[in-house]
Amino acid sequence: MNELFFECYGAPSVAYGIDSLFSYKQNQGKSGLIISSSHSATHFIPVLGGKAVISSVSRLNWGGYQGAEYLMKLLRLKYPMFPGQIKDYQVEQMVREHCYVSQDFEREMKTYLDWTGLEDRDHVIQYPFTEHLVIEKSQEELDRIAEKKRLGGIRLQEQAAKMRLEKLVQKEQELEYYKDLQNRLEGQTKKEIKRLLDEDEFKDEAQLDKVVKEMEKSVRKARNKDLGVEEPAEEEAAQTFPLLDIPDDQLDESGLRQKRHQRLMKSGVEARQRAKVEKEQERARLAEEQRLDEERRQNDRESWLQSRREARTALHQRIKDRDRQIRDLGNRKSLASQMRMKTLASLASDMPGRKRRRGGGGDNDDDFGANDEDWGVYRTVAMGEPPSDEEEEEDLDGEMQKLEQELLEYDPEFHESQTMGAQKDWTKSLMHAFLRGPRPYDPESQREKYQLHLNVERIRVPEVVFQPGIAGVDQAGLVDVAAGVIENGVSGQGDRDALLKDVFLTGGNTLFRGFEERLERELRAVLPVEAVLRLRRARDPLLDAWKGAAAWAREEGCKRGSVTRAEYEEKGSEYMKEHNLGNVTSN
Repeated sequence: MNELFFECYGAPSVAYGIDSLFSYKQNQGKSGLIISSSHSATHFIPVLGGKAVISSVSRLNWGGYQGAEYLMKLLRLKYPMFPGQIKDYQVEQMVREHCYVSQDFEREMKTYLDWTGLEDRDHVIQYPFTEHLVIEKSQEELDRIAEKKRLGGIRLQEQAAKMRLEKLVQKEQELEYYKDLQNRLEGQTKKEIKRLLDEDEFKDEAQLDKVVKEMEKSVRKARNKDLGVEEPAEEEAAQTFPLLDIPDDQLDESGLRQKRHQRLMKSGVEARQRAKVEKEQERARLAEEQRLDEERRQNDRESWLQSRREARTALHQRIKDRDRQIRDLGNRKSLASQMRMKTLASLASDMPGRKRRRGGGGDNDDDFGANDEDWGVYRTVAMGEPPSDEEEEEDLDGEMQKLEQELLEYDPEFHESQTMGAQKDWTKSLMHAFLRGPRPYDPESQREKYQLHLNVERIRVPEVVFQPGIAGVDQAGLVDVAAGVIENGVSGQGDRDALLKDVFLTGGNTLFRGFEERLERELRAVLPVEAVLRLRRARDPLLDAWKGAAAWAREEGCKRGSVTRAEYEEKGSEYMKEHNLGNVTSN
């Protein structure tokens, strides 16, 4: 350092000293304990008779710089998607203007996010933003738009009614034509019947009868709908299939066709009957499970409640996984998006350079779709990894609501505030209070997107100097280090009493509101009852070090403690002089 001052800056002489000792001198200190918490560290310097006991100096690696850096980390963790740029000098200003030392950190942390008084405790830092302009229409314009929509809806209803009427008339005409065809078939020969049916593309009279019945039913439904008459439910009539018992060799071609048709009809009826039976069995099974569950709840409630809690935990994790997958679909950096891109890339690079021959054949045949699994690639590309069919059919939110309703009714330890609905309700959400304070949050508002909310950070950052473990610093806190210096830094009881009578605070990191009161209260708690403790703060903790050094520079002691250029050239760059305000001493 000497070489820099003399060779680069051409200084005539150089003296070195400790800033906190200069501040102590500026405040007329003689004997006491200096606690200097400044930009880069916190030092504990015992002073006796105006001279520092350098061998007993202690250091805590925490100061204003580390506090601002710690707050920056907390804010980045709290708002990972914050659109603005948080500058270092802005964070330093937040620490100075918004943070304070809590007198009971543990108790205050537990209640800090309580809604009572949170409006005052939550400080909002508003960053510059540009709000999207939304052109608001006048009430006259809104009324005109609403009237236009209403008239458009009326026109659509009239057009739909007209189309329904046209279709109904067309169906009635077709029905009359087919009924007339049925009348013309009566008394005709088989050959003539076949000719008439072929003209209208009917296979046989049974098909014609079926079409007439369906059209009668359709026309009746359309008329009842227009009249507002509710259609009565139809019971499935008992069907018979007589041709199934007749051997094929006894039937002609028309009979064989009818027999095949009856076989299909019978299969459909049997399938519906089986589905009905299975539905009844499933209903009975669910009723039995409910009965057994009710018995278990009455006989072994604690085990039943534990199973319900475990089921709720597992279901909550599934809902979180589902919601996270939905969010990841819109994030191109997410795992789901990357898997989709890999799938697309593999499909695009499959058999590169080859072209399919017209007509297929050979090794170049594209057999995609031959297996049902091939079509799952479209779902993978569109939605990520597809869930199973069972998961698709399940109503996870409904199951969660049912489980929570049971726990609310039977579990005395489960409260309304623990339900998913309460957690999503911002007025009951601890996370909302932490992130957005006691106000509703509009994700579309640019103003609210550019806001930082300081609440627990206001007491958490200054607390580190008292409890360094909060920030991962493996050192004792301010009170413990100060007590250790007082107890072990000097030898006699008289010297200890002298230190206690003048505990001097300096440095910008001691300017937190409540710092002096907290230190005095906790330091007194570890001292003997008869000990006399007095704390005082520098008149100007930020500038007294400079003022003290400037005053000392005008004294004779500065000349004796300075290294001149001639001494530097004679004794080298490592030469320094000892004085009472420096850190070079000899025993």
